[in-house]
Amino acid sequence: MSEKAPYVSATVAAIGALGAAYYAYNVYQESKKPKLPEQWKQIGTLKDIYVYPIKSCGPVLLNKAECSILGLKDGWLRDRVLMVVNDKYNFVTARGYPELLLVQPTLKNSILALKHSDMEQLNINLAEVLEVQKPKSAKVWGVTVPVYDCGGEAAEWFSRLLNRSSDNFRLVYYASQKSRELRSSSKYYKFTKNDTGALPDEVPFNLINEASVNELNSRLKDCQVTPRNFRPNFVLAGANPYEEDSWKYIKIGENIFEIIKPCGRCILTTIDPETGVRNSRTEPLETLRTYRQIADPEERKSAGSAPRMGIQMALRSEPGGVVSLNDPIYIPQ
Repeated sequence: MSEKAPYVSATVAAIGALGAAYYAYNVYQESKKPKLPEQWKQIGTLKDIYVYPIKSCGPVLLNKAECSILGLKDGWLRDRVLMVVNDKYNFVTARGYPELLLVQPTLKNSILALKHSDMEQLNINLAEVLEVQKPKSAKVWGVTVPVYDCGGEAAEWFSRLLNRSSDNFRLVYYASQKSRELRSSSKYYKFTKNDTGALPDEVPFNLINEASVNELNSRLKDCQVTPRNFRPNFVLAGANPYEEDSWKYIKIGENIFEIIKPCGRCILTTIDPETGVRNSRTEPLETLRTYRQIADPEERKSAGSAPRMGIQMALRSEPGGVVSLNDPIYIPQ
């Protein structure tokens, strides 16, 4: 027998053992994945698709979009991958600076154009930002995220818009292809490492039921709201009011989402998305508080006292699927 034979045999055995271990690991990983529903029934259609390139700024309305781990995208246009920060690189939002809602972004190829009625148009080449900038650290809800600074012109533009200064605010661009790090979450809601998106508050996909908004409007006396008050990605038409409260999964076209939690609503809903003016009676938040509080005491410990409106979701089918206007929307049978 060749002297090499024992070594060859040992190598083959080792490779076999590694292969078996790899197979076992894959089986284990698959077993950890939630079993997705297979039978579905249609409950409505997709009426609107919104992407918000800059956190707290205006939306872009689309006819179709790709579903990625980080949220909706259409080429360079991606949901909540930019945000405004202060001089310490902590994020700021329209809760404190309602004027942000009136910033209207558009994207053509890699050129981000920013418009506001009181400002000159600003164009930012995002490809150039990626090429010349090095990642810095910013914070969203206390979590450190990697970002590229979009430069001095953008900083001056937002600073003049928000407080007439020249250097108090900056625009930053998310510097990763992975979901941001999870902040400490409650035991009640089950997030995975891919469920946080880029720079949204909690999850990369949000849906509002048009019928629920209409029902809320029937209770409001001095104002009316639209789905835009709730800044959703998806607007569902055709379902019953608040039917979404009991859903665990939802399917839009061929894309399956798991509902992680209800969306607790804050003061941002009281700012008119068309004018940036706060409602003097804190509506619709005050009315929502009278009938949309979470009843379960354990869930309320995790979610807080914010009234719920809409659902927060994470992608469970493979990334890369497309959603289109008028797609059927399903729930499990």
